Amino acid sequence: MTDSVASKLPSHAQVVIIGGGVIGCSVAYHLTKLGWRDVLLLERKQLTSGTTWHAAGLIVTPSEWELGVEMSTYTRELLKSLEAETGQSTGFKPVGYLQLACTEEWLEERRRMAVIARKHGVNYQEISPSEVKELWPLADVSDVLAGFYTPEDGRANPVDVTMALAKGARMGGARICEDTEVTGIKQKNGRVTGVITNKGEIEAEIVVNCAGLWAREIGKMAGVCVPLQAAEHYYLLTEPIEGVHPDLPIIEDFGRYSYFREEVGGLLVGFFEPVAAPWGVDGIPKDFAFGEIKPDWDRMMPYIEIAMERVPILREAGIRKFFCGPESFTPDGGFLMGEAPELKNFYVAAGMNSLGILMGGGVGRVMAQWIVDGIAPVEVTEIHIARTFPFQNNKRYLADRTVETLGWQYRLIFPNTTMQTARNVRRTAIHEHLARAGAFFTEGMGWEIPDWYAPPGVEPKVEKYTFGRQNWFPYLAEEHQACREKVILMDVTSMSKFLVQGRDAEKVLNRICANDVAVPLGKVVYTQWLNERGGIEADVTVTRLAEDKFFIVSAGDFYRRDLHWLHRHIPEGAHVFVTDMTSAYTLLNIQGPNSRALLSKITSADLSNEAFPYMSAQEIDVNYARVLSLRVTYEGELGWELYIPAEFSAHVYEAVVEAGEGLGLRHAGFQALNTLRIEKGYLEYGHDVDNMDTPWEAGLTRFVKFDKPGGFIGREALLRHIDSGPPKYRMVQFLLEDPEPLLYGHEVIYRDGKIVGHLQTGGYGFTLGGAMGMGFVENEGGATKEFITSGRYEIDIAGERYPARASLRPMYDPKGLRIRA
Repeated sequence: MTDSVASKLPSHAQVVIIGGGVIGCSVAYHLTKLGWRDVLLLERKQLTSGTTWHAAGLIVTPSEWELGVEMSTYTRELLKSLEAETGQSTGFKPVGYLQLACTEEWLEERRRMAVIARKHGVNYQEISPSEVKELWPLADVSDVLAGFYTPEDGRANPVDVTMALAKGARMGGARICEDTEVTGIKQKNGRVTGVITNKGEIEAEIVVNCAGLWAREIGKMAGVCVPLQAAEHYYLLTEPIEGVHPDLPIIEDFGRYSYFREEVGGLLVGFFEPVAAPWGVDGIPKDFAFGEIKPDWDRMMPYIEIAMERVPILREAGIRKFFCGPESFTPDGGFLMGEAPELKNFYVAAGMNSLGILMGGGVGRVMAQWIVDGIAPVEVTEIHIARTFPFQNNKRYLADRTVETLGWQYRLIFPNTTMQTARNVRRTAIHEHLARAGAFFTEGMGWEIPDWYAPPGVEPKVEKYTFGRQNWFPYLAEEHQACREKVILMDVTSMSKFLVQGRDAEKVLNRICANDVAVPLGKVVYTQWLNERGGIEADVTVTRLAEDKFFIVSAGDFYRRDLHWLHRHIPEGAHVFVTDMTSAYTLLNIQGPNSRALLSKITSADLSNEAFPYMSAQEIDVNYARVLSLRVTYEGELGWELYIPAEFSAHVYEAVVEAGEGLGLRHAGFQALNTLRIEKGYLEYGHDVDNMDTPWEAGLTRFVKFDKPGGFIGREALLRHIDSGPPKYRMVQFLLEDPEPLLYGHEVIYRDGKIVGHLQTGGYGFTLGGAMGMGFVENEGGATKEFITSGRYEIDIAGERYPARASLRPMYDPKGLRIRA
């Protein structure tokens, strides 16, 4: 029974959860499973009344995303046990899950995904068109090339699932109050202290925003960015159809943007159309509960018609209802989870992009453990809310981007696919110069990022997206070769840049950094930031500019997360100030054997090894400008990074281009950055390593100073980890012996015929003559050097294995002679 009388509303709770959908009830349930009893869930209307009640209830497993597999598989298994625990049925029925591949591109994509899915433990079977027909006699399979079938997956009743979780939460001690609307968030000194409701105030140590459609509005009350937007989401319900029975598998037909399942003897046909319609852009109606949206038949009819091609009998079936209800989507299609960077102890679990039911159990478990421990229990680079940006919360941005993100669920995603909506948000000071130079721009964090460059006279566009060599592959090869043999110019302004100042700056940073930053002026230090378990939270360079001034550079993807980590680990009262310099500087990367000769033409600075050694920094003149120059590389060559005040950017760029004449200067994009760094064996945070990996597995312990005064966060945990024996998995570089196949990441690694891991990233090693990748090799008995070097390796690409060389050292310039040239 829920509590809805104002007099029963408690004045205090350890945890207040806002939102009584499947996510909120799951978080409450799992908190009680961890022993937390003082949990209060507040629901503005009735449980499930937002989007949960009208969900299709698919309980299916994504293929390649390891965390997604873990969360969805856990959800499926939880639903099997909830009824026995609570007495409340979840309606789960394992009818099976069938995905169709009807083009060569979809077939290759599904086969690539099938390999990694099976590695993750998913029973993901490729079946023939005739077997598809046997499972689904009403389907037209004339264009089907293959099906991919998971017999353990199925469907559940979303309302029953939520009620079972709510009942389980109450059995564990949680309280649930319906008809209790949160109207404000209380906070003090950067920490949440409670909530204000229509029935009174409640003090709380922790608040969890699980408000679904209303999560953005609740976030605004707290000063927290929760960028999500509701969109129209459709399904069609038919009258009973002969031949339709409750045991029919769920079918997903990506090419027709639709899925099919049985519903009361008829069919439910759901849609993820490529051009969607945002809803409630000016706000969700105040009294909206168990609500429907008037369907737009004209807009949706083309999608209904192509869906009917898959199941022709639909043309004759009576339509019982064409339902339209809201679902929330995020700008990049990822979940919004974790502690908000703006407000301590204010957590968010929202933005499930129509996957709330199938992920609900797993999301609740992850969030509960995160809240109890204060540290994420899983890899969070793709789900942490701190990856978002305040501009993404703008009404216009969300409305425009949501047109695309709903359909992203069923879109064929190639390795270089990029969003097309809400573009040109952030452009560097030399954007137009780069466009004239032939840049093809991709998008990341709102930045327009040069991906590759077309030669003069060629329009920079992707002619056809494929998993093979696209039209720009030769241009990439030339950029890569130019860096190895001559010199390149690369705009990497999107990198995060922070200035840390104050008399306590060295002490505080040395506690945050695993390496020692108590170094002479002008020294650049490569280091990781670790959590209390020794996991890597950030991968950065720290440059000492003065006794009390340090300059930090990290990946642009983790701008807010890294800034959040910095602020949270500055002790109260410490004389330390952090200034965001990301937009203040254009960052030009000049790399290659001719980089010294090029820069020497436009600076009076001595760039010799003796005067300007590797991993050092100086302020230098470049023509009429003053720039901060770091002699570092992420490409594995002699080179410098130029941090240019924004107003001098065009001047310096033009000087570099002019000086590069006769030296073979070429513009290079982020595709080249990736192939160059993989060939050199340099890691990329968020792709190769994350918060669940330590420097021990990543091969980075040489950058950890265990004996420095005062230690560092994670030191003791990392030492215990190392003392426990060889790592269970270890980062290894691979090179295919066959020069034809391409690697993109997620390909499975075989050692002596047995699966031992999968690639984290992939690219083409143009200098070494084959596709390359980096991934962890796993061995329960220890991923020792002997184990790794003694095996025979193969990499599985879409079901076909290719022999590969493996190395613990960079295959390109293993002694690092070129970077110190």
